[in-house]
Amino acid sequence: MKKFTFKGVLDGFRSSVAQQVKPDQEIIENLRSEHFQVKKTFRHGFPYQPTAVAFDPVQRLLAIGTKSGSLRILGRPGVDTHVKHEGGAAVIQLLFLVNEGALVSATADDTLHLWNFRQKIPQVVQSLKFQRERITCMHLPLQSKWLYVGTERGNIHILHIETFVLSGYVINWNKAIEVSRKTHPGAVIHLSDNPLDLSKMLIGYESGQIVLWDLKLKAADYRCQADEPLRSISWHHEGKQFMCSHTDGSLSTWALRQLKPINVIHPHAKNTKDGEPEACKSIQKVEWKLSRSGEAYVIFSGGLAYDTTGRTPSITVIQGKTTTVLEMEHSVVDFITLCESPWTSDFQDPYAVVVLLQNDLVVIDLLTAGFPCFENPYPMDIHESPVTCCAYFADCPSDLVPAFYSVGSKSQKKTGFSEKEWPISGGEWSPNSSSYNEIILTGHADGSIKFWDASAGTLQVLYKLKTAKLFEKSRTRSLDSEEDPLAVQLIFLCPESRKLAIAGSGRHVILFKFKKVESMSEIVTLEIPLTSDPSKETECSPDYEYPPSGNVAGEELKNHSVEYTYPLKVKGGLQKRAAGFQATLICLTPWINGEQPENITALSLNSSYGLLAYGSETGLAIVDIVQKVSLLVMSTADLCSNTDTYQRALRSPKRQDESKKENDDKARSPSIDQAGSNSSSSGTSTTSNNQKRSVFYCNPSESTTPLSPVESVGSESSSSPEKNSPQHEKSPSTESKFTSSDGKSVNSQIETEKIKSITGTEDQGITATTEPVRPADLPLFDNECKPPVRTKRAGKEKLPKREGRLLSVPNIKYQKNDGVLCDLRCEDSTSTESFAGNFMRRFIFGNAGRVDKLDNSFQRSRSSSMSSLENIATETISCLTFADSYTKKSDASALPTLWIGTSLGSIQTIVFNAPAHGERDSQPVIVSTYSGSMFKLKGSILTMSFLDCNGALIPYSYESWKDENLDYRDRNKAQGKFANSKSSSLNAQVVGDGFEDRQFVVLTSEKQARVVALPSQNCVYRQQLADADIVIKAEITSLKDSVCLVCYVSSGHIATYSLPSLRPLIDVDFLPLLDLSFQTTKHGIVDPMLSIWGHQLFVNGDTDQIARTLCFSNKGHGLYLSSPTEIQKFSVSSEFCSELTEMMGDMFIGHDMPEPPKESFFKGLFGGGSRSLDREELFGESSGRASRTVAKHIPGPLTNTEGLRERVSTATGDVAMAHQMVMERGEKLSQLEDRTARMMSEADNFSQSAHGLMVKYKDKKWYQL
Repeated sequence: MKKFTFKGVLDGFRSSVAQQVKPDQEIIENLRSEHFQVKKTFRHGFPYQPTAVAFDPVQRLLAIGTKSGSLRILGRPGVDTHVKHEGGAAVIQLLFLVNEGALVSATADDTLHLWNFRQKIPQVVQSLKFQRERITCMHLPLQSKWLYVGTERGNIHILHIETFVLSGYVINWNKAIEVSRKTHPGAVIHLSDNPLDLSKMLIGYESGQIVLWDLKLKAADYRCQADEPLRSISWHHEGKQFMCSHTDGSLSTWALRQLKPINVIHPHAKNTKDGEPEACKSIQKVEWKLSRSGEAYVIFSGGLAYDTTGRTPSITVIQGKTTTVLEMEHSVVDFITLCESPWTSDFQDPYAVVVLLQNDLVVIDLLTAGFPCFENPYPMDIHESPVTCCAYFADCPSDLVPAFYSVGSKSQKKTGFSEKEWPISGGEWSPNSSSYNEIILTGHADGSIKFWDASAGTLQVLYKLKTAKLFEKSRTRSLDSEEDPLAVQLIFLCPESRKLAIAGSGRHVILFKFKKVESMSEIVTLEIPLTSDPSKETECSPDYEYPPSGNVAGEELKNHSVEYTYPLKVKGGLQKRAAGFQATLICLTPWINGEQPENITALSLNSSYGLLAYGSETGLAIVDIVQKVSLLVMSTADLCSNTDTYQRALRSPKRQDESKKENDDKARSPSIDQAGSNSSSSGTSTTSNNQKRSVFYCNPSESTTPLSPVESVGSESSSSPEKNSPQHEKSPSTESKFTSSDGKSVNSQIETEKIKSITGTEDQGITATTEPVRPADLPLFDNECKPPVRTKRAGKEKLPKREGRLLSVPNIKYQKNDGVLCDLRCEDSTSTESFAGNFMRRFIFGNAGRVDKLDNSFQRSRSSSMSSLENIATETISCLTFADSYTKKSDASALPTLWIGTSLGSIQTIVFNAPAHGERDSQPVIVSTYSGSMFKLKGSILTMSFLDCNGALIPYSYESWKDENLDYRDRNKAQGKFANSKSSSLNAQVVGDGFEDRQFVVLTSEKQARVVALPSQNCVYRQQLADADIVIKAEITSLKDSVCLVCYVSSGHIATYSLPSLRPLIDVDFLPLLDLSFQTTKHGIVDPMLSIWGHQLFVNGDTDQIARTLCFSNKGHGLYLSSPTEIQKFSVSSEFCSELTEMMGDMFIGHDMPEPPKESFFKGLFGGGSRSLDREELFGESSGRASRTVAKHIPGPLTNTEGLRERVSTATGDVAMAHQMVMERGEKLSQLEDRTARMMSEADNFSQSAHGLMVKYKDKKWYQL
């Protein structure tokens, strides 16, 4: 039997009031699990940490292998494919099967892989893993099926490419070297055929031993020993000479049959006083090529002198007697000389050099004077400055891409590049006309923002915006961080209005406005100090002041106890602004007394409202971007104190005892912590000491109009003695706008005065004090002390709860709280709560220490030893969303609202009252704070979105962009949208006893998701997103004319949920979080005593940066930073994934193989021509099989499929052959019939002729004939 309690009775009464009317018809959700498929689509950028490169001279394709096992195959723009080896072993060498659509890769785990790229997505056909020896080099002769593999032990194995079976033919190191040699020659570092005698193979060992091996005789034909260790070898095309590079920076030229080099040079060494060349760096690779005109090219990397300062990595080109050193910006990994002929025995005719650098890909034009570089068509410069954040917009307005391209082409004029076409031109790709555009924005560490066109599977830079031009060059970095203060941390773009807001690591916010033409303008600067932790002495000090609203650069705050410094200094005066995004407003956060402010963690902009909001770990700021003034500044402690007025971080008893010994001023509460009431119904405000004083002072002699800028703020009873009246410091005169209590706006030219004191309310009267009163250390509710009780004045109504700290805000109107908090954390929570529940909630809020992201519940610290970690408990603004919404259950129409989500899961709202139509430029926006519409979830709030009554996503309001040079009248119309938004049809709705909800708000945190109906504030759907893990990124995305919630969880899974029911659709393993850990510098905490807290610190440090570079967008698209230099796109739409192959380019195109060089008559006559080799006879079955312990064959993942396809194709071929034979037999039978009929006709003719002849001569005598 259910037990009746007083709490239950109260809950029953409350729940019986204004019950939500259930809709008669449920919302139809069209999305099903079969509509989703998570798949990586396109990868853009430079391959991170490249290790190998190869080129197919016939197909003109380039392959790049990386340290992580990735493989990129590049052709003409649009032909770009990324695959990865299983296991992630580094790629050490790549070889193309020239003009055959196949590629061989060798990885660091001593495995050979055969890739087939005749289809659009390359696949591994088969692999071979060496078990005893380590692979060091490979060589595949042109049009050969036998691959030579050199090992670290000095042996050479021979592999059949098609079957991936090792031959029994092995060249052992002890047979290759001389018998008299007593030392090991080292690893094999070079293998190549003699260009004119394919039966002779040149073997280069690391120690400098060089052997010419006769494959037919199975013996060494020629040996020589270099004086220096060997790095590479290159043949002369005639096959009689070869050139070697060495570790001492020398090049040696050898002729066959000679034991000593015919020439040794040190290209970059100068002779010392002793006559010997100076020490030089190693020449890692050399290539010796000849043109048909007889001009030789010697190209090598490295070899510069050690003691030459300032030398960078280089490529040297020796053309005839001219030596050209091409300095590179990064270290050289490898290079390849591109030649017209793939035959080594022919004149190569080199035309370009592909240089693979550690962070770039450079192609040098050898046929143009000065050796200029080709302009790279690939987006290889994403990492030009490290990427710090990303923004992704799929299905954006169609005019954005042309607009960004037009302004970008004007500013990015590249010169000095070769005029020839890009030589890597393999494959085919036809750009599909995509039905929608995609734009990617990348923020960088140097303060730049790049705009990319990501439509149709490509990536092309459109426009680059540099914020460094807005500040003076002399800037200082943080003492505790090497991060550039200009680094972009947050990006918010309104595509329709073309307004851009960015937040930087210098704790600054910049607002940009797009213009097609350049202009001269001056940037307005607001210096807005975000309130810090109230537990700190500086911010709690009675002398602490806040700058007035609209403070611009140049205003000095004259306060002896507070010092403001700014790491960034904005360039003042009129400045020329290039076409594109032009800065109009900069908000700076000062360093207070040398303390660096906290990072900006949330940013939002609404062009229709003309408002900008941003929050940090300590405060929130709202800025009017039309009038360029700050509307509201409040600390997070005060913002979240609607439920607990005196919420403080936990302090140790020692600190509390010490604080009691301090001055009594620290035990008093300032005005901003107190509740206020209306001083009179008419809204009058006086300055008498016996009456309540307004927060904003007005000189009575200048204006006799009674003003009530805010509901006057009082304070609680205080035992402090009455002190002298406050002293006022005047700021520059500004036109302040106030709103009286009856709603009428009043303009008056007043002098806003900074407040150092506030009056307190006592039982018998009002006492003016010169210092704020604020309890610094209040006892918690679980102590014996009673909770603070507000006093009432006789004849006055009850004081409303204090809403928050309002700083330098002349246009604030407090309104009475008529709602309660909706705790959405528990499964059985409701939209209302009892008094006991409210008390318990206040109790928990007052004592909660911090939230463990990976725990399911909120934990409180029970030991004073944990006080060292109390700073972690600070509540951070994590999400900001502007929307036309409802904040009270009694709201009849949607109002412009800012929804605020915090790191502890609480949600607050702020409502704005717009001025009349057409008065937006002159009249202020009134800010009203509410605590009624507040919800609570577990974990940090990630996203807040709004759905209409049919479950469709409500588009945010915006102001359409207009070209200022063309449409002046349209601008005024567009600016009136803010006022018009209030006078919409929603105003006609009347609140009734059974009115229905008109909105759903989807609230998503790291742990939970809730769908709340508005304005009733009933939680209609709930879902637990993660238990042991946390959600790192969540977004509401559109798909197939419906919406869904997409989440990336720390377990590496991507989960989607239908809306508004939050029904799970898919949950698939996609991307391990460890793969994204390169973005962070924290590597956990070793101390086992801090394992729980340390794990949270690790998660916090990792996920914040990862979430900035992981984006979800419309149509199910998403992207993440797969490496510091690459962006990986993915999709959760099965429809898009099915069409993916159609958007990709074809890599393999059928080309005729170039003809081999023709031998001259005399070379063939005297045996000087090239000699062929029957490798099948040497390495085939006659040579036997290699030992099974040498290597293990690994069939490819598609072996069975390929076998089935082969059998099917064989059967199909047999049927076709039988059909062809039948047709041929029918044709033969038809021919035989025709021939028989012809013979019969001829026989008939012959019979007739014979009969006629017989009749003619039958009656004649013999002598008559």
